[in-house]
Amino acid sequence: MSEVLARIDKDLPEAIDRLMGLLRIPSISTDPAWKADCAKAADWLVADLNSIGFKAESRPTPGHPMVVAHGGEGERHILFYGHYDVQPVDPLHLWNRDPFDPAIESTARGDVIRGRGASDDKGQLMTFIEACRAWIQVNGKLPCRITLFLEGEEESGSPSLIPFMKENAAELTSDIALICDTSMVSPGVPSIAGQLRGMLKDEFTLHGPKIDLHSGHYGGPGLNPLREISKIIASFHDDTGRVAVEGFYDGVHEVPAELKRQWEASGFDEADYLNSVGYTKSHGEAGYSCLEQQWARPTLEINGLWGGYQGAGSKTVLPAEAHCKITCRLVGDMDPDDLRVKLRKHVEDRLPIDARVTWDSNLEGSPAAVMNTSRAEFEQARIALSEEWNREAVIVGMGGSIPIAGFFKTVLGMDAMLIGFANDDDAIHSPNEKYDVQSFHKGIRSWARILDRIA
Repeated sequence: MSEVLARIDKDLPEAIDRLMGLLRIPSISTDPAWKADCAKAADWLVADLNSIGFKAESRPTPGHPMVVAHGGEGERHILFYGHYDVQPVDPLHLWNRDPFDPAIESTARGDVIRGRGASDDKGQLMTFIEACRAWIQVNGKLPCRITLFLEGEEESGSPSLIPFMKENAAELTSDIALICDTSMVSPGVPSIAGQLRGMLKDEFTLHGPKIDLHSGHYGGPGLNPLREISKIIASFHDDTGRVAVEGFYDGVHEVPAELKRQWEASGFDEADYLNSVGYTKSHGEAGYSCLEQQWARPTLEINGLWGGYQGAGSKTVLPAEAHCKITCRLVGDMDPDDLRVKLRKHVEDRLPIDARVTWDSNLEGSPAAVMNTSRAEFEQARIALSEEWNREAVIVGMGGSIPIAGFFKTVLGMDAMLIGFANDDDAIHSPNEKYDVQSFHKGIRSWARILDRIA
């Protein structure tokens, strides 16, 4: 192991150069204008993996290619997942440099790699590939049989993912899946994600009069959809921040005491977390810490609200319609389909006479993903990370949703372990995205140590 780690340290400049080459490819998956560049990124990865001994291919899908690579041998079979596509770069004028002209910059906390995809997810997936490279260079082989599964549509809803997984289930199914698309709970604190929140999306339109009405003629006797939708939205929460939809908390569980202890000892600074975005206090559900609110409690958020005249100046109308976009983050055993029924009933029960509601027909929802942290690999990985970072690694939750973790279980019947080295200030999906050089370097070393223990 010491020789593998020494090789990683020695070859770090070359590893950074390789990452820069991948970052220069504008593989924006959501915009058809960049389709050829997504294919180029897939081909770049195939060439790099083949150069170190994997048998890699770019597999076509109705959308962007999947990269599948196989290496090593033996009974033990590990799958690694990452994605090579990136988010759009708008607004471009807020970037300090060309997003696809990556560079190393010095900051108060150390050097960072600046560029779109540096953290999400090219820098992260390359930590695993570089760990494999060092294993092969030092030992002539990988420690076990390894499959790499690199997606090109993660940032655009993964429309090809489930069909591809089903069609190639025998090839992709392994003992465990490793995912590197997450962050550390605070800088320098290695973290393994034990649970991810699910997601429910919905949208409704509240209809009132047949047409927009003159407020001089109907102001007073007329029903105003904006006023009525505001009443309904205000009814979603009580004064403590608790969601007031009947049955909303069905399937929600309290955090076990030992896990809560790990979270409290993780080094997370609640004040810094809030102050960094301009808050002076938490505005969430009373009685729960910020970490509990973010990782272990469900939410109902208003993401968009509009209606009536939106242009310059004034237009004195009662609008015919008002619109609302909603998302719910789900935890535990919450059922998105069941919750959708309860949420819609809550709205419909509060409609006044002469109002009606229509709902979006594009149903989106996925349950929370809870990892099987009792598996031996979680403790083995926790020890490996603790050794590398010289600090106790922690099992954490995540406020976001990474559907692939659940798909590995529901589609392929396999458990997943999520380990990432991003920091909360990496500005993923935003201008001036970055990835700490320390995250990249120690991420490579971490995967090498993890492979040594779980292979």
